Amino acid sequence: MDAQPWLKDVVVFLVAAGVAAPLFRAFRQSAVLAFLVTGVVLGPFGLGRFADSYPILELVTITDPHAVEPFAELGVLFLLFLIGLELSFARLWALKRFVFGLGGVQVIVSALLIGLAASAFGASPRTALIAGLALSLSSTAIVMQLLAESRQAASSAGRTAFSVLLFQDLMVAPILMTVAFLGAGEDQDIFSTLGGALVAGLIAVAVIVVVGRFVARRAFRLAAAAGGRDMMLALTLLAIIGAAAITGWAGLSLALGAFLAGLLLGETEYGPQIEIDLEPFKGLLLGLFFMTVGMSLDPVGLWPVLPIVTALAIGLILLKGGIVFAGARGFGLPTGRSLQVAGLLGPGGEFAFVVVGAALAAGVLESSVAAMLTAVAGLTMFATPMLARLGVLAATRLSPSDHGVGGPGEATRERRDHIVSAGYGRVGRTIGELLVEENADVVALDLDAARVSDCQGRGVDIFYGDASHAETLAKAGTEHAALAIITLDAPDKAERTAKIIASRFPGVAVLARARDRAHADRLIAAGADFVIHETVEVGLQLAGRALQEFGLSADAARARLAQVREASYAAPDLKTD
Repeated sequence: MDAQPWLKDVVVFLVAAGVAAPLFRAFRQSAVLAFLVTGVVLGPFGLGRFADSYPILELVTITDPHAVEPFAELGVLFLLFLIGLELSFARLWALKRFVFGLGGVQVIVSALLIGLAASAFGASPRTALIAGLALSLSSTAIVMQLLAESRQAASSAGRTAFSVLLFQDLMVAPILMTVAFLGAGEDQDIFSTLGGALVAGLIAVAVIVVVGRFVARRAFRLAAAAGGRDMMLALTLLAIIGAAAITGWAGLSLALGAFLAGLLLGETEYGPQIEIDLEPFKGLLLGLFFMTVGMSLDPVGLWPVLPIVTALAIGLILLKGGIVFAGARGFGLPTGRSLQVAGLLGPGGEFAFVVVGAALAAGVLESSVAAMLTAVAGLTMFATPMLARLGVLAATRLSPSDHGVGGPGEATRERRDHIVSAGYGRVGRTIGELLVEENADVVALDLDAARVSDCQGRGVDIFYGDASHAETLAKAGTEHAALAIITLDAPDKAERTAKIIASRFPGVAVLARARDRAHADRLIAAGADFVIHETVEVGLQLAGRALQEFGLSADAARARLAQVREASYAAPDLKTD
């Protein structure tokens, strides 16, 4: 098998990720738009169209977009998994009003009005229904990535948009079954079909929840103890793809399975580290997904009908956006945030391609109509980054008090005046237990899976994570902590942790444990505010006992030790002021 075409496509994608995205960023444009445009240019309908005449273009174009689609889908799965990781069942339940209320209103009313508009232009009832169902859905991948880029995911607009998108994901299966029913003729009983699908969906969700509740924590504990991050990453991939496969078997969205897996793992102590390990993969694979969306758009074929497609795209955005705006206002969202949500959800989404493709396969949609629907959906998706920026501006002006600070459900990040313990071995645990007895709020980080498991439910919120990584410290809410205590066994990690806190979170006081005088010097240089010298303290404790054995009273011994301790910590290389 010749691997050269595959390797060439990988190189083209990596060049796009390493050049196009930063270039767009330099002009303050979204990375999503960069990948969409790059997909158009480097795809089979862009420069690839001329590859037969100019063979050199084969070196800079992606020859087979379908070959990379599985990897692109992984990006969407990772995105939904990470969203679930930041949520909890309690927070999800709190959103039920928006998920089923606003989400239901948006999908049903949008599908109905789009279908009626299509009928007014002469479409048959079946064609109008498919058009309404396909274009009523928005792009989960694009919207959530744009919210993450603008740090709006935790805002009321971000939570509302996510709620509607979640309901849309739930509707994918019924929509596809409706399309299949339209193509099957009149002999098929739609009620029995939908009933069977509902039962299959409930079984799939139940299996994921049961496995996640009773198996996930134990499995990750064993993986962390046996192979550390490598084994945990392998188990995470299994959880994502396995859950997606289960929901896919039931006819539900693959992304829904990944979301449920994230939701369940987010309730374990391994959530923060899992998120950090997956983040780079998510970004790259999502970029590949956006490129495949861009590759599906044919600029040359679109040109003769561009005015019609543009008019339809604008009409779709205004119609869906108007429905979303009215619904959001009806559910109590401020005007600015309602406009922001309308801009995000007004365009079409990637599921339009899936629905239209299923309709073509079922023989219920003409190819010319299918091409028009996908063109409208694709063009509106290109407009989503611009609409998102306009939405943020509108929200900032009209609803300035509500602004996003990060991803959805970042409970630990939102803590204030707590104590972060980097390392929770014997020293860290002793300190933590004493602090908890004094009603201190302590968040601990440790890479020993057994230790993390043993310390659960003892008054300290302890997570599996590497404290020498800036992302892990950020997840622990270090930015707003009152104090950070470093008790890590590895000297290099302790120094790196002190340096990160001093540079990234300068307002946080740092207390550190040093093994010896040289280590203490390095910790002070890295930014620690005060260092406890292990050899000094051990020596003083032994000396105190020796002085008492020599005949000094306990008070005299303590006074003498205090003098030596003060002199030791006042030495030039241990000064903290």
